[in-house]
Amino acid sequence: MKKDINIIGISCYYHDSAAALIQNGTVLSAIQEERLSRIKHDSSFPINSIKEILRINKLNLSDIDHIVFYEKPFIKFERLMDTYVSFAPRGIRSYLKSMPLWISEKLFQKKNMINQLNSIEKIKNIEKKIKFSEHHFSHAASAFYPSPFKEALILTIDGVGEKVTTSVAIGRGSDIKITKEIHFPHSLGLLYSSFTHFLGFKVNDGEYKVMGLAPYGKSLYKDLIYKKLIDLKEDGSFRLRMNYFEFATDLKMIGKKFENLFGSNIRKSNEKINQFHMDIAASIQDVLEEIILKLIMNLKKNYPKLNNLCLAGGVALNCVANGKIHKSKIFENVWIQPASGDAGGSIGAGLAYWYKNYSKDYEDDKKKNYFDPRLGTEYSNEKIENVLKKFNAKYRYLKDSELIRETAHLLSEKKVIGWFQDKMEFGPRALGSRSIIADPRDQFMQKKINMKIKYREGFRPFAPIVLEDYVKKFFDIETISPYMLLVGQVKGCEEQKGNLDKFIGFEKLKNIKSLIPAVTHVNYSARIQTVSQSQNKKIYSLIQEFHKITKIPILVNTSFNIKDEPIVESPENAFKCFMGSGLDYMVCGNFLLKKNEQYND
Repeated sequence: MKKDINIIGISCYYHDSAAALIQNGTVLSAIQEERLSRIKHDSSFPINSIKEILRINKLNLSDIDHIVFYEKPFIKFERLMDTYVSFAPRGIRSYLKSMPLWISEKLFQKKNMINQLNSIEKIKNIEKKIKFSEHHFSHAASAFYPSPFKEALILTIDGVGEKVTTSVAIGRGSDIKITKEIHFPHSLGLLYSSFTHFLGFKVNDGEYKVMGLAPYGKSLYKDLIYKKLIDLKEDGSFRLRMNYFEFATDLKMIGKKFENLFGSNIRKSNEKINQFHMDIAASIQDVLEEIILKLIMNLKKNYPKLNNLCLAGGVALNCVANGKIHKSKIFENVWIQPASGDAGGSIGAGLAYWYKNYSKDYEDDKKKNYFDPRLGTEYSNEKIENVLKKFNAKYRYLKDSELIRETAHLLSEKKVIGWFQDKMEFGPRALGSRSIIADPRDQFMQKKINMKIKYREGFRPFAPIVLEDYVKKFFDIETISPYMLLVGQVKGCEEQKGNLDKFIGFEKLKNIKSLIPAVTHVNYSARIQTVSQSQNKKIYSLIQEFHKITKIPILVNTSFNIKDEPIVESPENAFKCFMGSGLDYMVCGNFLLKKNEQYND
């Protein structure tokens, strides 16, 4: 019997740090540090995640054969120095601020990692276990190896890794070969983030908001963006016109020249969003989609025999663009890593090392039709009840069948419920384990959840979670979408879509005419999640029961958290979020809690 090969992949020090355990080529666990530290987008070394992964899998750090970091710091430092030299004397302030940090910390990340790991368990010569992958290679591996494909083209688009911003790779069997690259500062991710900043949202956090705001506007500035900000080639490659951007040389994304181009200052976060901001969002979203489609079309011409496409990198979380890619049918099959941002690099780094060094010795085929992103912590009913008792909570224990029936009835009565079950998901989406769920038929539900529960911008849409067998009846997509990464149109709304131009800005939100208005965006689209019984039996059974009552096989599904907080990880997090928000009920394991039965202090 062969020895188990245990590899921990790590991503950290920039944003969304995470750790993952790969055993014999299979991803057993993966956790984002923010879920445990409760610091949103935590970038620190994922010490809590590593400890938790070791505990879950009953391993010691000494049982780990290799620890693989998701990128190579020296290449990143080299890119930083090249940038300062290229743009000199611009950027001297940024240079003086960043160099001490790089010299004291980031350049010696291996030493920092050793110190952190030694605090978990002191191991002799642990430095020999530490390896380094490349950023875009880690992304590519995170998408190709968990995909169902034995051969695929892999497209990675993000802000920047060490120096690469866009890469093309070919995956065949256990091998990945990167064939094309676009380098910093020319970056679609940083272009989109520049507009995120211009619209008053946080970079690396508010890109979802830009995507959600876009349907309220018209693409009035698209031509100006193409004319002034980006030089797009016929093959889909591009160069940014860097005199309009500050991110390469300064401590900010954009400056006065960018503002003057659009005749407006950067929006302050507390400033009211107006039609101009909506039109800007619509314009950059259109540009992003067009460039990605052009790039993919050219790749298909260059690699005509490849029918499968894998996507990774932060830009692959733009589900509107993903929906357009699917609809284009340029590639027959598309698979997107559900944690395609930097957190997913931890999975990719570990898998890349295993496939390169061990896969030939372990010949079992690791390919599966479904990659389950529920890779995090799980709590038994006993542990949940101990927490509820600690908080003096009022609760009822219900058997599975009773729990499903009662929850479905509460949902049909327009109650909003926190749903805490099974293993926590890995990645930015709640997919039915750490979710807030509600009735999609209620036209006021979107506003209620945004304002009274999530405490966030009222324009932001919610996703439908739909039984897989019914997806084509309600939405115009021809595939399943288990990771909530595709946008499609809601069916039966053609007449209303023609009336969209009658309403301006946020007025569109009040005029959604749909069977499922709570999950229908203002352009009659939806960010779709499909679910089958084999993927998630409990949420599937709940939607089935709701379907029996309402004839609608769909629920609202959004993450179990409030604004500026990570998704809940533990029963403690869940109870605090339940009590600190406008949720009506919470289902935590097999326990049902009603808000107005809880204590009032």
